[in-house]
Amino acid sequence: MPILRETPYSAFNFLVSVGESSGKEFQAGFAEVSGLSSEITLAEYRNGNENTNYLRKIPGIHKTGDVTLKRGVIGATNLWSWLNELREGKVDSGKRTVIVQLQSEDRSEIVVSWKLINAFPSKWTGPTLAAKGGGDVAMEELVLAVENIEMDEQ
Repeated sequence: MPILRETPYSAFNFLVSVGESSGKEFQAGFAEVSGLSSEITLAEYRNGNENTNYLRKIPGIHKTGDVTLKRGVIGATNLWSWLNELREGKVDSGKRTVIVQLQSEDRSEIVVSWKLINAFPSKWTGPTLAAKGGGDVAMEELVLAVENIEMDEQ
């Protein structure tokens, strides 16, 4: 369950766990997670004989935004392998549950957790390489299509 306090939590201590597929789960150290979102689509409706001149807003289905994970290139191929499963047509085995957990500043407890249901890679982007730089970290990016997001009540 999310832990309530007066001061907002910092966003720099978090864990990402990518669920099992083919008996393997991998933990990944990511530098950034973005796009955690859920949206309810609206239908606008008005009867022709209404006494008011405005539309009613009726909640419809909900949708979840794409989530982007970024990490430094460390030589691990697990993200590429996951994407490749889908490229080879293994759709059902490619969908996984991804859990993002925000930790307290001292990393002693999980304060909020989001569960990404039926997540799968929709885009992988490799690092930008530049010979003149020298100070940047080589980063890879994985965009996940997510069917549903839940805030985990532990």
